[in-house]
Amino acid sequence: MAEEHTEPPARLSQVKRLIRRRLRRQAIPEHYGLNIYPMMDMMTILLVFMVMQFATSTAAVVQQSPELEIPYSVSHTEIDEAVALQIARNGITVDGKGALDLRNGLVDPSLKRGGATGFLITPLYHRLCEARDVKKLIAAKNPSLPFNGRIQVIADRRTPYRTIAEVLYTAGQCEFRSIRFVVNRPGAP
Repeated sequence: MAEEHTEPPARLSQVKRLIRRRLRRQAIPEHYGLNIYPMMDMMTILLVFMVMQFATSTAAVVQQSPELEIPYSVSHTEIDEAVALQIARNGITVDGKGALDLRNGLVDPSLKRGGATGFLITPLYHRLCEARDVKKLIAAKNPSLPFNGRIQVIADRRTPYRTIAEVLYTAGQCEFRSIRFVVNRPGAP
């Protein structure tokens, strides 16, 4: 029978000494890389925040012209973050992008579903749905900016009621349920 050789278990100080000795033998890396992925995530979040802030602040800036005269009101409600829909005498824009042209404030019947008696303006519907999808995508990526279905209507004061009704109906079909009209305050330029 062979004699078994048993050694006492190593003490903690011996284990630490052995680890330090092995670490000294390893080559020191010449360059530690910078992990930029967390920084890219942070910049993406900041970019979304800045775009939303810019979109909010630019919605309130309206350039009046002969085609766009905003009505006056004594309302003191502040403008919230919303999709800007501008109705001028010569056209409709959504967030600064042209949706369709108007003739003296009226929508061409060929652009409406159902013709002259229809209320859904097809090109405006597509443009509003694009804006809605962008807002929902932002909301999916950033839960602190939920899609709220708000829209700000900046309309010329001479816009026919029928055109405003068609625009509001079309906006409602694209899930924009909270509608506010932008107006001038008396004494404002």
